[in-house]
Amino acid sequence: MRNRSLYASLVSLFCFVVLMIVTPAIPQSQEYHNFADHRKFFGITNALNVISNFPFLVIGLVGLVLCYHGNYFRLSLQGEIWGWTCFYVGVAAVAVGSSYYHLKPDDARLVWDRLPMTVAFTSIIAIFIIERIDERKGTVSIIPLLLAGIISIVYWRFFDDLRPYALVQFVPCIAIPIMAILLPPMYTHSTYWLWAAGFYLLAKVLEATDEVIYGWTHHIVSGHTLKHLAAAMVPVFLTFMLAKRNVEPERQNLLKTWRVSWMKFREGNFNIGSYSYSGVAVVET
Repeated sequence: MRNRSLYASLVSLFCFVVLMIVTPAIPQSQEYHNFADHRKFFGITNALNVISNFPFLVIGLVGLVLCYHGNYFRLSLQGEIWGWTCFYVGVAAVAVGSSYYHLKPDDARLVWDRLPMTVAFTSIIAIFIIERIDERKGTVSIIPLLLAGIISIVYWRFFDDLRPYALVQFVPCIAIPIMAILLPPMYTHSTYWLWAAGFYLLAKVLEATDEVIYGWTHHIVSGHTLKHLAAAMVPVFLTFMLAKRNVEPERQNLLKTWRVSWMKFREGNFNIGSYSYSGVAVVET
């Protein structure tokens, strides 16, 4: 098992090196800092893009409190506590870093916007390894993954190359939904991971259509402001998941659960009143 992990790490490192060799550098476009909504309210420059970060602070602090308050989240593994602590610290820090950046957008301030996001991304990967693959490996991976995220930001800042940061940001977006569907969960309510991934995807779409949405809404709200609100729903759904979940007695991946549900539906045995989906009981009305 240890050799297999070593081989996997070496293969991943080799793929990364090859990717860095065969792909061109991706410099930070200065157009990125030109957001659609520049309005000033209450003496705050770019006010809505700044204020819309407030939900990150709220959910980050709530999550941190609940991690340590009477074991409300029922975190039974030490690695889970560390992983979720890093995640909620990252989420709360996003509010500070992103607000600081949007007050006067430039590359120097963008570092403090992206740094807490990488902490949240990499923490989630470690948590997933703990829950779905191996507790010890996931716990050990927390610090290396955090360092990888920080190094990707430092590399971008010094070499003006976004490739490592892009990997840190987008690999979890692909890996987590796939792992959530294919790997058997330790806990119930696994579908909340997919809801979180869906809202993150929505946030990226809103970010890409910043100016378009600003025009559609007749300059009421921009896509980037809505992007912050959609992205804040990611930790909200994960917090709901932690509050509701229990240990899964029968570890069965979502793909198999969906297949069983579909077979029951086709056979006419799908009982809406009593069937529970991923641990969420459906109540008859």
